[in-house]
Amino acid sequence: MIRISVPIDVNAVATSASAAFALATPLRVEDVVVAAVIEALGSRAPQDKRERAVRRTLERMDAGDFVVEIDGRLYDDRDAVVVCAGTASLRFFARRAYTRAA
Repeated sequence: MIRISVPIDVNAVATSASAAFALATPLRVEDVVVAAVIEALGSRAPQDKRERAVRRTLERMDAGDFVVEIDGRLYDDRDAVVVCAGTASLRFFARRAYTRAA
């Protein structure tokens, strides 16, 4: 399991005058997956390794090789929107293992 910190969208709070955006932030699944890959590699990983890992992960997601669970909900589309508050917990499941379990 990978946990990432979810930033508050201050601009959305200011422009909408709604405190709801301060409590939960809507993000594209792609952005959450990218943050998780960078978190898993660590801050000391070289930039080129991060870029390759992110590119490869998104390519494999587009190919349907895996699904990602974010805070208990499964996603297979990186353009889907997920609402996160504070931190998000991610788990990656190979599509083969997921379909056998279901």
